[in-house]
Amino acid sequence: MPAETALLELAMAVANPDADLALGVPLSLRLLPGECALIEAADAAQVAAFADLCSGLIELLSGHVRLLGRDWPELPAEYASALRGRIGRVFANGAWVPFLDVATNIQIPALYHTRRDRRELRAEALTLAHEFGLPGLPLDRPDDIAPADLHRAALVRAFLGEPLLVLVEDRPDLSLSGSVAVLNRIAATCDRGGAVIWLAPERTMSDAAAFPAGHRLRLSDQGLTPIRRAT
Repeated sequence: MPAETALLELAMAVANPDADLALGVPLSLRLLPGECALIEAADAAQVAAFADLCSGLIELLSGHVRLLGRDWPELPAEYASALRGRIGRVFANGAWVPFLDVATNIQIPALYHTRRDRRELRAEALTLAHEFGLPGLPLDRPDDIAPADLHRAALVRAFLGEPLLVLVEDRPDLSLSGSVAVLNRIAATCDRGGAVIWLAPERTMSDAAAFPAGHRLRLSDQGLTPIRRAT
């Protein structure tokens, strides 16, 4: 992929009025391979809606949202699904299948979208689980896991399979954004040409010098505007 090609591009994108992201203003962002963005929004609903927008799940009134230079609305359904398989995501609401154990939940997206050997995939998931502070892959159902451990499991699911783009909907009460393990995994993702967007519903990281964000932005009715860091 040419260096000048944006991995993710929002080009004057205006969301449908029915979406939680219907701010009535165009949104523009150009994220290159190896870049990381921190975006703060007014609330969790806007955070989730912005992640949906990047994933091509929100209808636009105008403008474009492109992944790898491909416009989401122009893609055949099967191709769009395959492309979404290259996006890792931490959902603030969990988005777990309640009747399956967490270990299975973690591996389902990668098993669905790739042909990787199950044993190889499980080994990688176990490595990530240890990195994020879990003793192993949780074998209980989501409702039986402590919230902090479930959040760690969500990070394992998001980074599993070396995704092209990782979208993290942060929860301030469970945030692991400043942990060494998370920062290392973000760095590894960017080093191999991927990109990360960390979405926070309030001012949790805007002044965090350690967070490797090349873009620090606030999402509001004025669009995406730069955050001024404290000096």
